[in-house]
Amino acid sequence: MHQSALFYPSASRRMATFGKRGMVATSQPLAAQVGISILQQGGNAIDAAIAAAAALTVVEPTSNGIGSDAFAIVWVDGKLHGLNASGPAPQAATIEALKALGHDTVPNHGMLPVTVPGAPAAWAALSERFGKLPFAELLAPAITLAEEGFPVSPVIHQMWKEAFTSYSAYTEASFKPWFDTFAPEGRAPEAGELWRSEGHAKSLKAIADTHAKAFYEGELAEAIDAFSREHGGLLRKEDLAAYQPEWVDPISVRYKGHDIWEIPPNGSGMIVLQALGMLEHLGEEGRDPVETLHRRIEATKLAYVDGFAHVTDLDAMRPTIDQMLADDYLKSRAALIDEQAVDPVHGNPIQGGTVYLATADSDGNMVSLIQSNFKGFGSGMVVPGTGISLQNRGWSFSLDPQHPNALAPGKRTYHTIIPGFITKDNQAVGPFGVMGGYMQPQGHVQVVTAMLEDQLNPQAALDMPRWKWTKGKTIEVEADFPNHLALALARRGHDIVKVADSISFGRGQIILRDPETGVLQGGTEPRTDGAVLPW
Repeated sequence: MHQSALFYPSASRRMATFGKRGMVATSQPLAAQVGISILQQGGNAIDAAIAAAAALTVVEPTSNGIGSDAFAIVWVDGKLHGLNASGPAPQAATIEALKALGHDTVPNHGMLPVTVPGAPAAWAALSERFGKLPFAELLAPAITLAEEGFPVSPVIHQMWKEAFTSYSAYTEASFKPWFDTFAPEGRAPEAGELWRSEGHAKSLKAIADTHAKAFYEGELAEAIDAFSREHGGLLRKEDLAAYQPEWVDPISVRYKGHDIWEIPPNGSGMIVLQALGMLEHLGEEGRDPVETLHRRIEATKLAYVDGFAHVTDLDAMRPTIDQMLADDYLKSRAALIDEQAVDPVHGNPIQGGTVYLATADSDGNMVSLIQSNFKGFGSGMVVPGTGISLQNRGWSFSLDPQHPNALAPGKRTYHTIIPGFITKDNQAVGPFGVMGGYMQPQGHVQVVTAMLEDQLNPQAALDMPRWKWTKGKTIEVEADFPNHLALALARRGHDIVKVADSISFGRGQIILRDPETGVLQGGTEPRTDGAVLPW
């Protein structure tokens, strides 16, 4: 039969998923299955997250890869731990160097936007500190998937095809390894077509056997260095060897009796916390749905322009975290929200293509993990014979030396990817996340408000039609966004644009834990090939 895996003329519905002994939610079913199998082999939630993350580099290469960055929030033994595994700019990456090459902005493709990848180091660090099973066992399922191949799922096919079209515009030799690896038939693989990568399997095995040292100090580091030198890149093996992920304390705000947690800058989780802090000041009870939606949009816009203006590597930030989350400052920002849409302007708080996964186990451990190549496959650079697609995080740097996020050697750029976590009364409620570039903080605000204010279960919260602020007063909404709400928002001054394809509105996963029974409840993203599997 000839059928389209992307054509669904009828609305569908799925229920929230429940489990007791464990749960894994990812954007690709085979990766979720890998995570569950690790739990069933005696691994914990951290082991399952690492295994699923490694598997996602194989089965969802359109959004992440071995050359990705990563962040994680981990709940273990009654405490939250944060891991920042975003990599810095190479030591040779200066504003002067890029301008000498004729660039006024950091290019989005090629070797120049490549910063030090942090994902392999994140896997090793998580395993060393919290894992139960041997590290090599965690990567074994991903290696098998790469060796034997897997049938490409529908949304991943769609994104793969878009990337093929995008990279086909380049004629430089540096892009040839991408086509050799990801389009060996001269096209993107179709939905259901088997795809395999022997190079990917070999690289994962080298990482597994060396606790990721091969990537930062061994043969993979040498290969990355050689490719970078050949194609005008600035990344060197010395940059890789010097890299270590950073354990950090997550930051939070109080919202509807819960604590909402994010990773501190250079991640953009600060935007989520500012928006929720403003909404907490405004109060949401007893208002009509148009007013509620309008306020959520306006708070998110105000928080976003603050993030763009101030968030960068923490050491380079001018306002502190405390200043950006100060109660008086958030109250003053909330006071700017009126009946009509505004063109947002950042405040001054100084006084005087990503994958997301969630896991949980029967011992109460939970993980919120996200890793990304940034835009689709990232830079378009693939190290020959390795399957390593390199991210393009440096694209977010500014070449204006006065900008807080100005490019500098060894500096980490503003980062879009953010894992989230909810606690209440010092007990874990659960991990959540919505991937998708600059949609991510907006997605966090929407699912948190849906669950804690609108009282929706995790699946219903993810199913809700989404909106996305893009600039000024422009709000994009999904095709199934209620028309009466769209018209009401337009009357309040919002420029509403309906978008036919939902792929740009983020892809989320949520797992919540009942503190009394330990029962797990999960939801997965309807906008992608998502799966939430219980045990």
